[in-house]
Amino acid sequence: MAVKLYIVYCSMYGHVEKLAEEIKKGAASVEGVEAKLWQVPETLQEEVLGKMSAPPKSDVPLITPNELSEGDGFVFGFPTRFGMMAAQFKAFLDATGGLWKAQSLAGKPAGIFYSTGSQGGGQETTALTAITQLVHHGMIFVPIGYTFGAGMFEMEQVKGGSPYGAGTYAGDGSRQPSELELQQAFHQGKYLATITKKLKEAA
Repeated sequence: MAVKLYIVYCSMYGHVEKLAEEIKKGAASVEGVEAKLWQVPETLQEEVLGKMSAPPKSDVPLITPNELSEGDGFVFGFPTRFGMMAAQFKAFLDATGGLWKAQSLAGKPAGIFYSTGSQGGGQETTALTAITQLVHHGMIFVPIGYTFGAGMFEMEQVKGGSPYGAGTYAGDGSRQPSELELQQAFHQGKYLATITKKLKEAA
């Protein structure tokens, strides 16, 4: 039976979604791993999204809290809001009380990726503050550390991400993830998939 790695995210302007797509590619490169993309439900009204010039959502399916229990491992992605995960993702996690009560996610590995507007906008704090959600579920946080190698030490170009996970800078929204940021996302997907597979095989 295939190991299921769920890449669950929210993305308003597409930056997080681009990282999610690369993470899926990386995960799918590991033999025996089935990687699947999921979006969390939007909480803002269409009128508000219109005023924010948010583009229409992609056709990636929406996930329900109970469907999380079917995954063997996870990579959670979200944009930052004042240095923490966006409210849409927090609202989704707030609805996982049933899973928490049953400890359905306990012992399962999870990684984090993110997008911020600027270099001081939460590349580390967004992931750091999100770890509390994993802790209460008894999940195993899997950071990428410095396993991405030389790319972690890039100083000649702007690069998002940190030892916590892959990341990108959106700027005013016009900047798109760079090739190096996409490579880091691919690496994270492959890394998480490998660890998830090892844990499931050892269970």
